[in-house]
Amino acid sequence: MLLGIDIAKDKFDVALLLASSKYKTKVFPNTPKGFAALASWLGEHQAASVKACMEATGVYGDALALFLVDAGHPVSIVNPAQIKAFAQAELLRNKTDAVDARLIARFAALHQPPLWVPPPRAIRDLQALVRRLDALNDLHNQEANRLDVSELTVRGSIETVLTTLETQIREIKQKINDHIDQNPGLREKRELLESVPGIGAASSAQLLVYLGQDGRFSKAKEFGAFIGLTPRRRESGSSVMGKSRLSKMGESRLRKALYMPAIVAMRHNPVMAAFAKRLLEQGKPKMVIICAIMRKLVHMAFGILKSGKPFDPKLGLAR
Repeated sequence: MLLGIDIAKDKFDVALLLASSKYKTKVFPNTPKGFAALASWLGEHQAASVKACMEATGVYGDALALFLVDAGHPVSIVNPAQIKAFAQAELLRNKTDAVDARLIARFAALHQPPLWVPPPRAIRDLQALVRRLDALNDLHNQEANRLDVSELTVRGSIETVLTTLETQIREIKQKINDHIDQNPGLREKRELLESVPGIGAASSAQLLVYLGQDGRFSKAKEFGAFIGLTPRRRESGSSVMGKSRLSKMGESRLRKALYMPAIVAMRHNPVMAAFAKRLLEQGKPKMVIICAIMRKLVHMAFGILKSGKPFDPKLGLAR
């Protein structure tokens, strides 16, 4: 049996696709009690083992995915863009959570997406810390922008909030550093990543969330596609010859985290500097060059972790 799951912050809709091609549907709260209720509901429908499928929704679906795997149910977590494209292919007009759950079940039945392997505890803890740091930085930016245009009557309040956020940011950064230090495997991988000029503490932690788990990606191109750094061509016949652009169908947070490392690498990484110079001589725009550097950094990070050898500019320049 297949179970399509549409995740939201406070609840999740499920659609159990039966052998008769009919559905059993239900809504549960997105809480541990809701997970237990789902397990009981599956038992009522003689679904001792189901293949569950859900969209990648970050923190909202992680706990449920882990619960299902621990209960012996294989789980697939797919890119929301895949589900959206599938809905368009079906000419689906209605969009509700219940409809989406059934759609996800049909997608899983037709495409058999790969199974999700839960990351080890050390990676899950690092992911939680990195996400928290991202959230704090976003809040800090919002308050800093308000401060620039604030009235004098509220300026003190905003400054107090900024001070609190800056303290929290420092503490979370220290926790990330301590967490990596206390895990020899992560510590070794961080040292390898930071041997690349341009990759520092912040970007190495972001990369470790995805590359710290051995075997998650088999090729650098696969990881680049996951982030959304692969080029997307738009050509059709002789009339449509659009420019290639980034697909941007992936982890936007990691793309954002790689922007500044790419800028630094263009200046201080001899391999990246030479690469950027060649692109500039070809007349490529600045943003195209930066995105190309981001993609090359990802490939370089993947290769270094796979080989276990630190960055060697001689090898890069010899290519």
